[in-house]
Amino acid sequence: MNPQKRWEMFSRFRTANPQPRTELVYESAFELLVAVILSAQATDTSVNKATVELFQAANSPAALSALGVKGLSKYIKSIGLYNTKARNIIAMCRLLLQKHGGEVPTTRVALEELPGVGRKTANVILNTAFGHATIAVDTHIFRVANRTRIAPGKTVREVEDKLMKRVALEFHNNAHHWLILHGRYVCTARRPACPTCIIADLCEYGRKTSA
Repeated sequence: MNPQKRWEMFSRFRTANPQPRTELVYESAFELLVAVILSAQATDTSVNKATVELFQAANSPAALSALGVKGLSKYIKSIGLYNTKARNIIAMCRLLLQKHGGEVPTTRVALEELPGVGRKTANVILNTAFGHATIAVDTHIFRVANRTRIAPGKTVREVEDKLMKRVALEFHNNAHHWLILHGRYVCTARRPACPTCIIADLCEYGRKTSA
């Protein structure tokens, strides 16, 4: 895909949605961090249903740590892998208190040292909470990047590196949100909605669906 076509794609995303936002509900960097950890292999809707009550009861590292694994599990048991996530979140809270004064760190290295936080989660926090020009790649973005040929790659890291290199810098802050929303609601896994897609004429997918 040539740079001009790629630029036009993101220009259309920007025109259609100038200020894209995550669908996770949060009020602080810490709440976002917890929500993103919970969202692994779960929907944002299911996470929001759980955190609306959780954050009313405990929305700081100290308060969540005080709940313990068993106490936290009661709030998130509707989410897949909740036992593992509860253990990671409690350990993460304790490390935040011990090493960062209860504050969410603003560097990738420090974020990835936290239990339950990998590169994708770190990218989301850096971008969404702190405004860094990072592009997190999840299953939706991996699919869209390969299907459209915006940034094809065999691994998540390869796709991320290509997106960072090939997407114009002016789009970096919002690229993650545009691509994930596009993958979630338009360029879906089973049957992409090509007839209503705003980038269908630019997309290089060879098996576009018809009306």
